[in-house]
Amino acid sequence: MNYLVISFISEDRPGLVETLSDVINQHQGNWQKSSLHHMSGIFAGVIEIACPSKNLAALSEQLSSLDNFKMQIEQINQVDNKPECQLILELTANDRAGIVQEISSTIHQQGGNLLKLVSTQETAPHAGHELFKAKVSVAVNSNNIDNMVEALENLADDLMVDISR
Repeated sequence: MNYLVISFISEDRPGLVETLSDVINQHQGNWQKSSLHHMSGIFAGVIEIACPSKNLAALSEQLSSLDNFKMQIEQINQVDNKPECQLILELTANDRAGIVQEISSTIHQQGGNLLKLVSTQETAPHAGHELFKAKVSVAVNSNNIDNMVEALENLADDLMVDISR
């Protein structure tokens, strides 16, 4: 089995996921993983598709020709590298410009590899100011976990870090 990773963006409208899944199904593709989001009137996503080799070119071509989609398609060979340790970090802090750069830089400097980042901005209950909240998946050597968490907590007095595996 071969794989395609597609990223797309389109003006949001009903039926986008159905359109994509129909094309994938027509070419015997199997929708493996995805992250799809509505943001500011735009629908964007990333999808991993497993597909028989003989159908890859036709699937790629039909996806590329879909109207009103901006699409990037990459063919990959699935590499299943399991990290030594994968952590889920839930971060909460007062929102400020540059917070994602600070967090990603700290993770990198501590030997971690950021696998997934999902963030939101919310109004703090009873206080009214904006909070940054993120759920982050990180691959890290088990010997570096404590140093990474300490470095993240030292970014700011208001940054709270909850850890799970």
